[in-house]
Amino acid sequence: MIKTEKDMEKNKLLKLVKKHGSPLLIIDHEIIRKNYQRFKKALPRVQAYYAVKANSDPEIIRTLFNEGASFDVASYNEFIEVYNLIDKWREKKKEFFIWDKIIFSNTIKDRDTLRKINKYGPLVTYDNLEELKKIREYCRKAGLILRLKVPDTGSQVEMASKFGAEPGDASNLIKKSFDLGLKVEGLSFHVGSQCTNFENYISALSITSEILKEARKKGYELDIIDIGGGFPALYDSNVPRFEKLAVILNEEFDRFFPEDTEIIAEPGRFFVATSTTLVSEIIGKAKRENKTFYHINDGVYHTFSGIVYDHWIPNFHSFKRGKKEICAVVGQTCDSFDKISLAEHLPCNLGIGDYLYTENIGAYSTASSTKFNGFEGAKILHVNN
Repeated sequence: MIKTEKDMEKNKLLKLVKKHGSPLLIIDHEIIRKNYQRFKKALPRVQAYYAVKANSDPEIIRTLFNEGASFDVASYNEFIEVYNLIDKWREKKKEFFIWDKIIFSNTIKDRDTLRKINKYGPLVTYDNLEELKKIREYCRKAGLILRLKVPDTGSQVEMASKFGAEPGDASNLIKKSFDLGLKVEGLSFHVGSQCTNFENYISALSITSEILKEARKKGYELDIIDIGGGFPALYDSNVPRFEKLAVILNEEFDRFFPEDTEIIAEPGRFFVATSTTLVSEIIGKAKRENKTFYHINDGVYHTFSGIVYDHWIPNFHSFKRGKKEICAVVGQTCDSFDKISLAEHLPCNLGIGDYLYTENIGAYSTASSTKFNGFEGAKILHVNN
């Protein structure tokens, strides 16, 4: 029997889990590099700031740093993860990197964080007057980006209910910034995470373009447009191709924004989601209401936390063949909430000690994992880094 490429990949996974133990999270850095290169090729005008929140593993940050990526950070701790890579640089070179390649895209920052980052003068976002006053008091050296509220219909995770100034308030918030002696560098938006409704981008770019034109007419030289994240990771064949979105975006960039406008973006999921595979072990098996329940040594409090926080739909595949039926896969904790999926199409002949694998679990998984019930979570194995 001729082995397929899929069979060979499964054999590799089995060898790794037998060597390193389970649950095992395997991160392939070659895929991260390819995703970054794919993004840059499709959107040559865009400077890509990796959204560290998607997966803050230091090895991932290092790989993207070596590729030339910039970084979107939400906290001082995320900032330090990036800063550690340039800590030994000359001061002037270090300052330029922070100014050019780091943005604090969390619109609300605590005072202590603002105090700490003031000396670096990075880009920071804001979306309300109170934040402006806080920035003026604690981080006057920062360059400001005004975040706008835009449509996010159909995205996996919506953003508009918590972030973004109403477009009608933008002109006043820009004027207030300059009145306070601060400098607004540009505008930003976020259409929602895993956006498959490309109309969101078109609407957001149109809204942003009008506000940019109005600001420039009034003498405010805004020159940065931050299109946020939301770029769809290829979880399955139903996800529209990123290249289709890129064609739309490139056309809209040329239509809406002069060549002197710097365009940046904050991809996170797009870079890391498809890079990672989890191998988990069946530690228990039971029949409950005539359905097979597989208990595994991972769960929604650990690597599958994206089900709760990211609306992520899990997937499971078996190494063994057998007649398939609808099964449940549940986690290892004592909480009844820890049900990963109640409708997985899996062989019913799997037993304790057999393994399952889950693909495309690199984004918003370990990032929100806990140690609930004392379980440590999956061991992380980096390959091709």
